Amino acid sequence: MKRLCSKASFILLATLILTSCIDSEAQKCRPSGRIRGKKAPPGECNQENDSDCCVDGKMYTTYECSPPMSSHTKAHLTLNSFEKGGDGGGPSECDNQYHSDDTPVVALSTGWFNHKSRCLHNITISGNGRSVVAMVVDECDSTQGCDADHDYQPPCPNNIVDASRAVWKALGVPPNEWGGFDITWSDA
Repeated sequence: MKRLCSKASFILLATLILTSCIDSEAQKCRPSGRIRGKKAPPGECNQENDSDCCVDGKMYTTYECSPPMSSHTKAHLTLNSFEKGGDGGGPSECDNQYHSDDTPVVALSTGWFNHKSRCLHNITISGNGRSVVAMVVDECDSTQGCDADHDYQPPCPNNIVDASRAVWKALGVPPNEWGGFDITWSDA
């Protein structure tokens, strides 16, 4: 009887460990594919805010997911213009409107944008010893890029909070350091 209980306990323990490994493996965000860069026609890639233009023939990684959420999700803050004619491209995905760069608004990487589930909801962004509340108005597309719809810019990495000038100002980041900054964020 002791042997049977011991074997059963071992099998149960092995099953729990295997299930735990599979579950933690499923929470990782892995690349979903790659796209080949295309050179933008003259004047078609807006490089405001030091935005990159796709390089012809270069392979770019795409993602359908973002890192798991927590109460302090780590992310990389980038600078984006949400105004008409800005480097953000067309109107915002959430409301089909342009937004003043003096308003705290953001675009989230595809996985965090989550099929518009965060549209027009606020998030709290923390960095540089400060916090700011900003509204999600757009997606920073991690699945596509290098085409006219994406202003011939590469796909976004999967950990981006793309923010207006107002967010950068509220965080007190000196303007000469705007462009890329490690932050944490959470739903407000």
